[in-house]
Amino acid sequence: MKVLIIEDGTEYSDTFGRFLSEGFEWVRAGNGEAAILLLKSGSFDCVFCDMRFDRIEAADLVGDVVAVSDQFNGDVVKTRQHLQDHQGNYILAAIRDAGIRTPVLMSYDFDAEPRRWHRIEQRYAPVAYLADQSGPTEVAQKIRRLVAHKPG
Repeated sequence: MKVLIIEDGTEYSDTFGRFLSEGFEWVRAGNGEAAILLLKSGSFDCVFCDMRFDRIEAADLVGDVVAVSDQFNGDVVKTRQHLQDHQGNYILAAIRDAGIRTPVLMSYDFDAEPRRWHRIEQRYAPVAYLADQSGPTEVAQKIRRLVAHKPG
């Protein structure tokens, strides 16, 4: 199974490559733009997307900077922090806006935010989430279940 990992570091790609090598091929993208290029040029069974991106340049963040800035009355620092903290959601939206329907597993625990998760699921399915502290076995199981239920 070929999985694209979208992260601004290498924690997931290092860990998964080390502990989940059997049956998986892991490819890494460091930002949303690189991820979309890879998804358009290759065949992936699933995407694993981190939520927070605080180690990339502002120019590499995906999202409508003007609209987000308006939410924070033009505060550049708060705008950047919001985009970093929620980058995974912006990348997911950009993937779907590009017409890519590959299942996406989000690395974020939405258990405390059921209404938010419901809106994401309704808008961007097929999608699932997994808490950051989940182990490699749980990650593999969740990816397999998500891919198995992928529409047509």
